[in-house]
Amino acid sequence: MIKDNSGQVSLEYMLIFVISLIILIVFTMPMVNQSMKTTLDVSDSLKIKSDLSKIASAINTVYGEGQGSRQTVNIYLTHSIKVNIESNYVLCKITLKDKSNKNIKVPCKSNLKSSSITLKKGKNSVVVEWPVGSDNMFVSV
Repeated sequence: MIKDNSGQVSLEYMLIFVISLIILIVFTMPMVNQSMKTTLDVSDSLKIKSDLSKIASAINTVYGEGQGSRQTVNIYLTHSIKVNIESNYVLCKITLKDKSNKNIKVPCKSNLKSSSITLKKGKNSVVVEWPVGSDNMFVSV
């Protein structure tokens, strides 16, 4: 009679494979979680920079066209942000997933006075206007 121990060997290989897989998952899951947070932060930053670029472009256009010009920009946001507007830049401060802050700054050229606007979650219409007879432009939501 021949003894066959191949069943026990297969069971041992499966056990070693399962334990190796569990160890691999335990060490890689935190890294995957961190990389997903970083990816989402980069995506949010690029989206907000794109929106600020739209506002800066509208400001540059109105400044270039002079008094009596007006431009409206529609922006869709996933959360509310506060935008600071100066004569030479548009700035937004965002909070990242690790609770640190990042300033996103887009240059523009205008005669705007320092102001800030709050853009709410959802659709926002930003109006950049330079009224006839006025020395300064203004931005409103």
